[in-house]
Amino acid sequence: MTDFFDYKNGIMHAEDLSLERVSEQFGTPTYVYSKAALTTAYQSFANACAGRDVLICYAMKANSNLAVINHFAKLGAGFDIVSGGELARVLAAGGRADQVLFSGVGKTVAEIEQGLRADVLCFNIESAQELERVAQIAARLQITGRVSFRVNPEVDAQTHPYISTGLKENKFGVEFGTALDLYRRAAKLPYIEVTGIDCHIGSQLLDTAPLLEAMDKLLQLVDQLSSEGIVLHHLDLGGGVGIRYTNEKTIDPAAYLSEVFKRLGTRKLKVMFEFGRALVGNAGVLLTEVQYLKHATSSDGKHFCVVDAAMNDLIRPALYQSHHRIEPVRHSTAATRVYDVVGPVCESGDFLGKNRALNAQPGDLLAVMSAGAYGMVMSSNYNS
Repeated sequence: MTDFFDYKNGIMHAEDLSLERVSEQFGTPTYVYSKAALTTAYQSFANACAGRDVLICYAMKANSNLAVINHFAKLGAGFDIVSGGELARVLAAGGRADQVLFSGVGKTVAEIEQGLRADVLCFNIESAQELERVAQIAARLQITGRVSFRVNPEVDAQTHPYISTGLKENKFGVEFGTALDLYRRAAKLPYIEVTGIDCHIGSQLLDTAPLLEAMDKLLQLVDQLSSEGIVLHHLDLGGGVGIRYTNEKTIDPAAYLSEVFKRLGTRKLKVMFEFGRALVGNAGVLLTEVQYLKHATSSDGKHFCVVDAAMNDLIRPALYQSHHRIEPVRHSTAATRVYDVVGPVCESGDFLGKNRALNAQPGDLLAVMSAGAYGMVMSSNYNS
């Protein structure tokens, strides 16, 4: 449990709101978020940056709920986006275009036009062809496009291969060895203003070493560019800071940022971050109701707890083999049985958790914890 999702009089609450009341009003499955948890997570980074020239951007691919975006906008966050649809959501929810970093490897002509007309803070360029496309569109529209390059520092984040993004085998960014020449090209293009440098090596990192190694490599490039007269204005270190799903030892924001500023030294660079999971992951739960119990009839069989949430609601366990704690909404000290918690989707890969000790009956409510990131936003209409 956390301070924001905990039992009161034997019933789990989100802050002061009973999850049983949520179920009565909205049904299940449903996602529930804690505003206080979002604020606390954001402030843990903002406080560590106090007095520094920093922009904390929310990587909204983690959760594009409009209320969540609006709350971060009110807290002063910028936004890291990867599509025109995400830009539209930022603006609809009260975010500022001049605090938007436009990332993504496959920006279309329409999306680049949309970003230029909105006057986003910066395009994070991920290929030589993308640079040429942005330059051509900017010239046609006669709008200056501010750009940085997402540089692939060839640093192993030591995380799940699907969420590792900093190696040559990953599709993201430009190779470190080609970055200098690309900056030289960009600096000569009309309607292009080179403003920064960016990297993002992966997600759910529990150790600062890869993050700081990537930063050191970027600073080498910053200094080399400066010696050639290409002076950058910002350093975007991406995100990737992990959260606690079970008992992981996570990165302390203050300790990490202290090392960042120590390495930055006297360089006059605005520092930007793209935190996603770290801001929302533990701020949400998926509420689901038990439908049936299927008990094994042989000693080597499986017991199944069938719920109304499924992989179309939360795909992380099936996609990443991720572990989310599953807790009863009504606390019980009765004897438990070990179940696979599964959904109604017609796939054997449809599970929320395996081998979980639960005391459950049809009609009981369960809370799938730490579901604030890559939950609702990755949901689908599979099986209608």
